[in-house]
Amino acid sequence: MTYSSSLAFSRSQFSGRNRNSVSFKSRARTLGPISNTIILIVLACLLGLFYLAQVTKTNAYGFTLNNLQQQQNQLKSEYADLQVSSAQLQSVSRAQNSSVAKNMVPLTPSATAQN
Repeated sequence: MTYSSSLAFSRSQFSGRNRNSVSFKSRARTLGPISNTIILIVLACLLGLFYLAQVTKTNAYGFTLNNLQQQQNQLKSEYADLQVSSAQLQSVSRAQNSSVAKNMVPLTPSATAQN
């Protein structure tokens, strides 16, 4: 029991008729309808701000992800081009070093054509 409630209890017990006594009663405080409305509006605004912050972060990550995907596609096409170039360069050296190419006889012209 709190001091005020014990005091109110004790005074009401001993107060008799035509006696001057003060009684203490605790009263519950409640918010009025205007205060409740203001609090709800403030909470709705805060929730809206949190939502907008999350959407903005998501959009920023989306732009970053899109840029990285474009860079990945560009690098894949460059890699494919480099593979083709590598295969072409290797094919020339393979053809020169093959056993069939080594067995060939160079052709030298024996005579020139006269018109």
